[in-house]
Amino acid sequence: MSSGHTPAKAAPKRSRRAFDRDQALAAALREFWTHGYETTSVASLTAAMGINPPSLYAAFGDKRQLFDEAVRLYVRVHGVPIPQGQEARSDIATMLRHLAADYTDPSHPPGCLIITAASNCGPGSQDVKAKLRDMREEAKAAIATRIRADIDAGLLAANVDADGLAAFYAAVIQGMNQQACDGAGRDALDRVVDAAMAAWPQAPREAVPSAPC
Repeated sequence: MSSGHTPAKAAPKRSRRAFDRDQALAAALREFWTHGYETTSVASLTAAMGINPPSLYAAFGDKRQLFDEAVRLYVRVHGVPIPQGQEARSDIATMLRHLAADYTDPSHPPGCLIITAASNCGPGSQDVKAKLRDMREEAKAAIATRIRADIDAGLLAANVDADGLAAFYAAVIQGMNQQACDGAGRDALDRVVDAAMAAWPQAPREAVPSAPC
């Protein structure tokens, strides 16, 4: 027998708002690049990414995991492997010119994430600082390897200090980063590259045959 009451309909479930993971990661990269790892909060990340904290944790893990993924994205998009041409000098010059353009590109924050993101890390984030330092050391070692190849090929004198020269150009890169963060433009960084390449060691002179007696 009917009671005469119409059963109440269940309230419709609210659909979860989907988000574009790639776009969210790109937004997180920009936050870390702009503010650094330590001072970038989960609140600022979720605001920039357009998601809530549970969605961030579900999609990316914690802040550190998100940062690691943002670094990988940065390397894929902005990383500059050393070209492998005929001479290290032209290859390193090409790399520096590319960095001068990228560090001052107005479409993204200035400078280099790998150099700046852990510059103000506290005791609790020393692993982040060490990770980025290791990445810079790997890049410096790659420059040294490229220079040694020229020494072995006779394009540079045998007494050239490959490690010291690589450290010099690594310091140039870090200085270009700071200049870009301070507002220097592409032309200013290109002049830095000009000066840096003027310091390149001269090629060894070819042996001059002696005159016959």
